[in-house]
Amino acid sequence: MKYECIVEAKFISRPNRFIAHVDIDGTEVVVHVKNTGRCKELLIPGCRVYLEKATNPERKTPYDLVAVDTPTGIVNIDSQAPNAVVKEWLLKQDYDLVVPEYKYGNSRIDFYMEKGEDKYLLEVKGCTLIKDGIGYFPDAPTERGVKHLRELTAAIDKGYKAMAAFVIQVEGVSEVRPNIETHPEFGVALKEAEEAGVEVLFLECNVKKDELTVKASKSL
Repeated sequence: MKYECIVEAKFISRPNRFIAHVDIDGTEVVVHVKNTGRCKELLIPGCRVYLEKATNPERKTPYDLVAVDTPTGIVNIDSQAPNAVVKEWLLKQDYDLVVPEYKYGNSRIDFYMEKGEDKYLLEVKGCTLIKDGIGYFPDAPTERGVKHLRELTAAIDKGYKAMAAFVIQVEGVSEVRPNIETHPEFGVALKEAEEAGVEVLFLECNVKKDELTVKASKSL
């Protein structure tokens, strides 16, 4: 996926999870943050951030904050980007059918696919928390994430092939581990899913200030 119009700015502060104050060429501007996670280790006062200009000129926040420059490299923090890049990636694989936002049980699973007689369910998670070259998920407790893992686990018994894909939104990282310090239950649910036969995928990406694409995939 590629962003149409990217503007560089300097991060000032984040008064709440939805907005941030940034400096664009000496002018302080309030922008929307496209990630409700904490991102405290990324959004540090004075760091360079990348903004996408909003297409609606009447919007109160004229930009979306989508990426951050860090010593590790550019980290894409756009929470909508993982599903977009996975859709692009899936359409290049040899599936006969790819359906996003698939209603399954009491939830919507990110993708449903078919290949011959096989039916697949795929849940996508974006990873932006990096420690010592390893990705960790989640960066904040996610009951929704636990629920989806358990639904994937149960789907195995119903004949589905189930997958959980972690999109690594920074270059140079190839592995994601459950962040059990932040959410132990997610770690338990992921282990149960793996043992039941859910395939765990790590999707490495090319990350630029205006682009995010999947470059490689590997299974746990």
